[in-house]
Amino acid sequence: MHLSIRHTTRYRYDSPLANAMQQLRLTPQDCAGQKVVDWSIDARGMDRATSYRDAFENIVHMVSSDDNIETVEITASGTVETQDTAGVVGFEKGAAPVRIFTRVTPLTKSNQAIRRLANLVGEDDQLSGFHALMHAIREKVEYKIGVTDTHSTAASALSSGEGVCQDHAHIFIAAARSISVPARYVSGYLLLEDEQASEAHHAWAEVYLPNLGWVGFDISNEICPTDRYVRLTTGLDSRSAAPIRGIQLGGTEENLQVEVDVLQAAHQQQQ
Repeated sequence: MHLSIRHTTRYRYDSPLANAMQQLRLTPQDCAGQKVVDWSIDARGMDRATSYRDAFENIVHMVSSDDNIETVEITASGTVETQDTAGVVGFEKGAAPVRIFTRVTPLTKSNQAIRRLANLVGEDDQLSGFHALMHAIREKVEYKIGVTDTHSTAASALSSGEGVCQDHAHIFIAAARSISVPARYVSGYLLLEDEQASEAHHAWAEVYLPNLGWVGFDISNEICPTDRYVRLTTGLDSRSAAPIRGIQLGGTEENLQVEVDVLQAAHQQQQ
């Protein structure tokens, strides 16, 4: 499948910025199940951006905005060819050591309730166990927008019984790490049914299994990622895998607007 993606982020301020810098993790990479056909980023300062790979092998562009502006707009777009691998990304070379993904962060700290969920994962058949964990989390945490924020932890989301894909992924990751299984956060894109517009990028989790390598689980939709998914970034949690992170001087009352369109490429639909 060929997926056409357009991801626009706008920041508006009530007074002009003195300076702004953003780390853009907005470049998907080739991996099992996906191949980037074309991709570009349109952002103020992109022509003089510094590019590098972070500790998790994400491609990062560091851009700065001009003085005295009240709006910052960043658009990433392109086409990615995808295949259904039943969520299996496999073994990767040159990436961060697998053991780093057992590190607990403030957002993925477990508690007694999360550790009880982790008991669903046995030693003999971990793959089936993680499927059971995915369904159990989704049963306990209803998908509901606006009840959590970027600072919400895995424990607080589980306790409230409501959250979004970010919260589902954090709980899953916290449970996996509590039994010493490497787990990482994935930010990316999802082609919704009937090609509906997304309110934001999507998120899911991956665990490392000795016989399969990295395997993805979309807890919110209770499936392993298919050819309707595009992986963008990975990290320890939503903060380290955030597509855009930045700092700014000046400006008041930041207003954020995110638009994500994922469509099946027109030329493929006509075949």
